[in-house]
Amino acid sequence: MSLQAIVSSFLLVAASEMGDKTQLLAFSLAARFRRPWAIMAGIFVATVLNHGLASSLGGWISTVVPHHLLAYLLAATFIGFGLWSLRPDTLEEARGPERFGAFATTVVLFFLAEMGDKTQLATVALAAEFRSVVTVTIGTTLGMLAADGLAVFLGGRLAAGVQLKWVRWTAAALFFGFGGVALWSGLRGR
Repeated sequence: MSLQAIVSSFLLVAASEMGDKTQLLAFSLAARFRRPWAIMAGIFVATVLNHGLASSLGGWISTVVPHHLLAYLLAATFIGFGLWSLRPDTLEEARGPERFGAFATTVVLFFLAEMGDKTQLATVALAAEFRSVVTVTIGTTLGMLAADGLAVFLGGRLAAGVQLKWVRWTAAALFFGFGGVALWSGLRGR
């Protein structure tokens, strides 16, 4: 198991999740249900399912795309995500049926909210880069739990003290760094 893949995946997703729509969703669900552990369990299940699928796709891509071409694709992808991270996210209030409870509502809403989200697409790219479905899924899931756990447990207190502009710039810098490393790998492999 590659510790580098876990740590890199964790850092990239935790930073890029700050201020993301799913973190805003976690805050909203925590305020609505006031059942933090059920919400965290729902985030865990939804993320493992969603990022497991994304990592599997990334792992497959790494077997069919030549290494030098993959390096350039990853560089462009990570740089694109860096630019995407600079744009503030919003959450359109999604009022789902509350009869399903905090856990089931969280699983469904989080799974759907992550579809096509930058953290899901970054998971595909990370799995392609590290060629490891399991370690990337572990890292990205831990990153999601860390960032969204802050919203669930400390949301009100953090909102007042953290400037999301700096969080977005930090996430963008991480994506740009990964893009630079991938580009260097492509240039070195030529």
